[in-house]
Amino acid sequence: MTVSEADLLSLQRQLQRVPRGVLGVAARCGCGEPTVVETAPRLEDGSPFPTLFYLTHPQVVLEVSRLEGSGLMAELTDRLETDEELAASYRAAHADYIERRNRHGEVEEIAGISAGGMPTRVKCLHALVGHSLAVGPGINPIGDLALSLIDWTPDTCTCAQDTANPEANES
Repeated sequence: MTVSEADLLSLQRQLQRVPRGVLGVAARCGCGEPTVVETAPRLEDGSPFPTLFYLTHPQVVLEVSRLEGSGLMAELTDRLETDEELAASYRAAHADYIERRNRHGEVEEIAGISAGGMPTRVKCLHALVGHSLAVGPGINPIGDLALSLIDWTPDTCTCAQDTANPEANES
């Protein structure tokens, strides 16, 4: 996993701020733009940062924000209480997330904390989708489900067209 100067510039444009703690690009869209960055568990200023997989791609962020606004997170949290198979898979995703983050160093302040509400609730679909995009399908069931519900895939991404035509982003 690498991050180039061009990636950092793209991330700055996507986030509209200087990216922090970037270890590498964990997923890219079909246009080649960063979609998810892998972030250090401790930022440059010393603060702990539990979100290993940070969703950056504006098209995906917008689609996931729409899902979050739909009430899906509460429905999925309720489902975790009654669907033991889903709950077990979600707990495994939590363990996977922590194990991957700990490869970059264990940070006492965030020990046992993953992201997105794992392992018992759904708090942030952005983090869960980031996890799914970074590691592939079959690891984070809620992230995978959210991806199946949005109008975006890496193959249908149009950000290269949007970058070439900035007016397309204005509404």
